[in-house]
Amino acid sequence: MSQRIGTTSWSGWGDPGHSRKLSPEMLALVRQALGLRDGAPVAPTLDELELPASRLSATALARLEEVVGARHVATGRRDRLEHLRGKSTPDLLRLRRRDLSDAPDAVVCPGSHAEVLELLAACAQQRTIVVPFGGGTSVVGGLAPRRNRGQAAIALDLRRMDRLLALDRRSRLATFEPGLRGPEAEARLRRHGYTLGHFPQSFEFASLGGFAATRSSGQASAGYGRFDERVVALRVATPQGSLELGQAPKSAAGPDLRQLFLGSEGTLGVITAITLELSPAPAERRYEGWSLPDFAAGSELVRQLAQDGPRPTVVRLSDEAETALDPARAGAPGGGAGAGGGCLLITGWEGTREQVRSRSREARRLLEAAGAEPAAGAGEQWLDGRFAAPYLRDALLDAGALVETLETACFWSSLPGVYADVRRAVVNSLSEQGTPAVVLCHISHVYRSGASLYFTVACAQADDPVAQWRRAKAAASDAIVAAGATITHHHGVGSDHRDWYHRQLGPLGTALLRAVKRQLDPAGILNPGVLV
Repeated sequence: MSQRIGTTSWSGWGDPGHSRKLSPEMLALVRQALGLRDGAPVAPTLDELELPASRLSATALARLEEVVGARHVATGRRDRLEHLRGKSTPDLLRLRRRDLSDAPDAVVCPGSHAEVLELLAACAQQRTIVVPFGGGTSVVGGLAPRRNRGQAAIALDLRRMDRLLALDRRSRLATFEPGLRGPEAEARLRRHGYTLGHFPQSFEFASLGGFAATRSSGQASAGYGRFDERVVALRVATPQGSLELGQAPKSAAGPDLRQLFLGSEGTLGVITAITLELSPAPAERRYEGWSLPDFAAGSELVRQLAQDGPRPTVVRLSDEAETALDPARAGAPGGGAGAGGGCLLITGWEGTREQVRSRSREARRLLEAAGAEPAAGAGEQWLDGRFAAPYLRDALLDAGALVETLETACFWSSLPGVYADVRRAVVNSLSEQGTPAVVLCHISHVYRSGASLYFTVACAQADDPVAQWRRAKAAASDAIVAAGATITHHHGVGSDHRDWYHRQLGPLGTALLRAVKRQLDPAGILNPGVLV
């Protein structure tokens, strides 16, 4: 193994150089507000961890090296740790308690579609589990496969497959390999005057293949659409062979098989090429903040913008609790932490100069007529800090807080009830466990028929915080399914949502999904226990 594979922080979110520490004043405030206890485990150092011995036989390892070359197979401790699970709070809490049981036995980096096919065939023959790995940012247990005792597993890291394969200017299409990460994809497109307009919170680290495999939705989805809506063609490698899907912008030629792999989370095959619709890079951007009286009134205004326009590129409405804790709220009329009420709405506009000016001017008339007041600087403050929240989460974990998120989507008519029911379920569950919670929420993705709800939960860690959160998440998931909302809008199913996903599918739908899995992956090596 002549070189280390390497990725982002193995013990927290993103770039280790951007990790945060709470100031003494903030730490004291959080301790008082949440009733934190001393002694919560912090992230261990690399030297404190001892991984289980690799389960790969010498023969199996040699076969992997034969396919991709020895320098592209890594079995070192750090490489395996950097591909251990994803970045959810339970993932990090398990690491802090020295649970390394899901670590892959090797990290393998193929360089082509042909190599992926050969690796899948070899692993199927060996019964070695394969976990496709993009940026490693899953927050729903999407990188923790279920395996039998003694069964070997590899992380199939697609970072070497990072080329822009084709650019069709006339059709405004680009074909990429799956390992290219968000910032680099945008940089390459900008050189040609285009953008994907896809900026989820994981944007800095997640890959294009991961966006497709989880049906990702970015913060500018109101303007540019979800990632899966931009996919026009896919190339997929499976243990049974290759699939080339998507020959035209629209088709009536039977069911759209692309939809099998969009959202499949590496359980049915490995996406090795993606063709995406492009948008012209915007000439101008404008982000504005608005102060609204309450979440109900704000939701109604957001619905009007989504259905009747002008629809902003970015729409984000925080409820009263989230607004009170949002630093972007400071200085807004009637707002700021502890200022006593109101909600913050962020609207973002992108396009030509005339489009931005005319659409934002029209929206301003609608908002002001409804009693909204400008929140000076809040839009730009949100834009500047939109990727920072996970670093704060890690600092709060160090302080002994449990901080995690969950999300759903529903129709406008049921949104107030879903909001109340999910919030109540989380609050009641954590209160019953002796850890009263602060629950925040915002709307960040809107459609003509409905919107997403994104909840952030904070409380003190219990003795077993993983079990503590699983109980609260189960209560929230039960409430979501009972209300008829989706179990996930953009985080994917993983293993965390799997049981509720099957409840939504029903017995026949679940049987159909399992039949597809058996056809494409008869040995069951692709990310078992995730999704299916």
